[in-house]
Amino acid sequence: MEELNNNQRVHFPIFDSHLHIVDPRFPLVANQGYLPDTFTVDDYRARTAQFQIIGGAIVSGSFQAEDQTYLLDALQRLGPGFVGVTQLSATVSDQEIQQLNAAGVRAVRFNVRRGGVEVLKKLETLARRVYDLAGWHAELYIDSRDLAELAPLLASLPRVCIDHLGLSQAGFDVLLRLVEQGIYVKATGFGRVDFAVPQALQAIAAVNPAALLFATDLPCPRAPRPFLDSDVDLVIEALGDSLARRVFSENALAFYHPGHE
Repeated sequence: MEELNNNQRVHFPIFDSHLHIVDPRFPLVANQGYLPDTFTVDDYRARTAQFQIIGGAIVSGSFQAEDQTYLLDALQRLGPGFVGVTQLSATVSDQEIQQLNAAGVRAVRFNVRRGGVEVLKKLETLARRVYDLAGWHAELYIDSRDLAELAPLLASLPRVCIDHLGLSQAGFDVLLRLVEQGIYVKATGFGRVDFAVPQALQAIAAVNPAALLFATDLPCPRAPRPFLDSDVDLVIEALGDSLARRVFSENALAFYHPGHE
């Protein structure tokens, strides 16, 4: 069975819609006392060498604050198939947004789970601003149990994606309602959630099969259980080949590279 699984894994092109690069050459800021281990571009390439990685989204973690230098370097080294998801202050200039856009950044991240109220204060204004200026969407690291209060706002924003399947069974029904209203969800962080992943994937896909975006979350900072190669098999077994192909690459290409899918 393991040999068959390996064959399945390499059968599908993968756009890795959520990965982190942790390069100590660039600034790192301890968040709640936490600093991740080093995970460079070379480390990422080695860890994913067995897959057909055709691109991905490099996501800024809380430990990178609003530093852009690591992200610009990683984007240049990984190449044009990769895009950036960064963190910005509310006072960022239009010029900097445009410069980041030219370098391949395509979204702004709101780390509600680590930043709380301060992150929420800038959510609506900044999300609308980057969309109007550069066509970027908003990505939220948030627990589904906190979605109910924010749901009307999120549904009103131009483009939104929620990380790690929303993390919690509590509030998953709200997540599904948001999917019905056009929100995207990252099929990643399977070791972070408190529910059965196959059933969650099936439930989201039943509402909108275009909404799911697969990712490794490598190197999975603070995750109780990091990404396993078998997570790819889990998606295939839960969704079947045709839908899995969409989740592994087609949905994300349309989302991160609109007009170029």
